[in-house]
Amino acid sequence: MRHWFRFVLLAGLVYCAQPAIATSGTALDWADLPDPAVQVFEDPYRDLSPEQFDDVLFVVRLRGRLQQDIGSEEERQRWRELLTETEDALASGGVDIDWLLDQREVVIERRRKAGTNGNPQFDGQTITLAGFAIPAPSDPDGRPVAYLVPERGMCSHMPPPPPNQMIRVRLNGDWAPSYFHEPVRLTGTLTIAPSVQDMVVVDGVMPMSATFQLDTDSVETLETEADGLEWKQRAADRIRAAGNRKTGGAKASE
Repeated sequence: MRHWFRFVLLAGLVYCAQPAIATSGTALDWADLPDPAVQVFEDPYRDLSPEQFDDVLFVVRLRGRLQQDIGSEEERQRWRELLTETEDALASGGVDIDWLLDQREVVIERRRKAGTNGNPQFDGQTITLAGFAIPAPSDPDGRPVAYLVPERGMCSHMPPPPPNQMIRVRLNGDWAPSYFHEPVRLTGTLTIAPSVQDMVVVDGVMPMSATFQLDTDSVETLETEADGLEWKQRAADRIRAAGNRKTGGAKASE
């Protein structure tokens, strides 16, 4: 739970870049796609140190325990003592825990907009963008579909990107990805058309939430299938190795 919460917070961090001007077939970068109007905002959670962040989570857990009718009187007394110690530690570092927790919904909404709103400057424009294609079920009309993401491994061995960093691609029938995360450069008409589709990827069913749709005019493949398969094996080796590492940190349930 703690790792997921960290990811949600980090997912809202913004990348401030000057947007390119989209003309016919102009190459864009992934940083051009989010709406720049909602990328800069106050986020008190972003200013916390890792230790303060853990303390905030600990306060939430302790308060949750004390609000429930659980534990012996000795345990509850210990929880109250730990809660007071942690709240005092946060206060000494300038963190108003009650105000901070009151800001959760506000921050969540700001981050939601930062991660979902598309840049209106490129709505309806013909653009070129490179990324990694994921095969997807065809549309009801039979048109082949894929998803384009900015990093290899996203939506399978890695978490999905924010919706405004994922594109639902309607292919023109001349090409379709032959394996997961095939590197390509696509040219076509980009539109802001939010969609969500559950589909099976490498690790199981994944909701593919995309802010954009791209109707392709042309596709350029950037790597051979053999290279892609070699990468898959290297990634699998890294994942197996990661499972043997020990962080030394306390579990969220402790």
